[in-house]
Amino acid sequence: MNETGRPQDDSLSNPRADRVRKVAQLAGRPARLKREQFLAEGPQAVREALTLHRKRLAAGEQGIVEEVYASESCLDRYPEFEELAEGTPAYIATDEVLAAMADTVTPQGILAVCRFLDVGIEEVLDGGPRLIAVLCQVRDPGNAGTVLRAADAAGADAVVLTGSSVDIYNPKAVRSTAGSIFHLPVVLGADAAEVAAACRARGIGVLAADGYGDLNLDTLQDENAARRTAGSAVESVYGLERPTVWLFGNEAQGLSEEELALADHRVAVPVYGAAESLNLGTAATVCLYASARAQNETHAGSQITTG
Repeated sequence: MNETGRPQDDSLSNPRADRVRKVAQLAGRPARLKREQFLAEGPQAVREALTLHRKRLAAGEQGIVEEVYASESCLDRYPEFEELAEGTPAYIATDEVLAAMADTVTPQGILAVCRFLDVGIEEVLDGGPRLIAVLCQVRDPGNAGTVLRAADAAGADAVVLTGSSVDIYNPKAVRSTAGSIFHLPVVLGADAAEVAAACRARGIGVLAADGYGDLNLDTLQDENAARRTAGSAVESVYGLERPTVWLFGNEAQGLSEEELALADHRVAVPVYGAAESLNLGTAATVCLYASARAQNETHAGSQITTG
């Protein structure tokens, strides 16, 4: 213990110590895969990691945080971390050590070593999901993290990444999720065709986000609004209120013809200005929120009773 009563390890003042190198190795995929661990960097990510960790321990499940490293100055700014990390191996480290451990150029004073979180697609489907985002051949870690964050904000039940997509445990991807990686299930290494077939077998519709799609997202939303007003008398090609899995494609090429063929419908997000198209993160956000709004409004309407 040091003079503040906080745990101290002498090796954590030496940026070249073995412990420091071992943590820093998690910035690379080989070490992550071998140890099934990844880094959460910064107050927001570590806060969400520790919150999930404590929830799991309270439920009698295995926790997800292995170690926490923080600077004295960070704990002075965020004193809640001492309580959050209670019972978890936690260490005071110098700024130089944290810089050597972290993937970022300017570390934020705290990081955690976490266990892998991903689950299988069957576990997701057994939970009766209503909204799932599938990333097909998405290669940029920032984009993958942004879509995961958007899915979390939209109340989606899971995010699925195909086997050819980026590693969601890449430090940049984790940072881009802004803590959302600790909020909803993530499936990795999935086969898009198998996911689509499994979802369809459970009555979940499959939509592909495609700039050249035959359906227009605005039209689907208008039809959904009309159905809420007039009831089943209004016909629609696809009801956005139904359980849905959205397929999102590669940043440059979009979805392949094989991936597009997996969908019940191809849906375009209209562009009203001069931009050629929307980027992946924006398009995914618009699509997920369209489904989320329709589903939530339908659910809210079903709760209304008359006396």
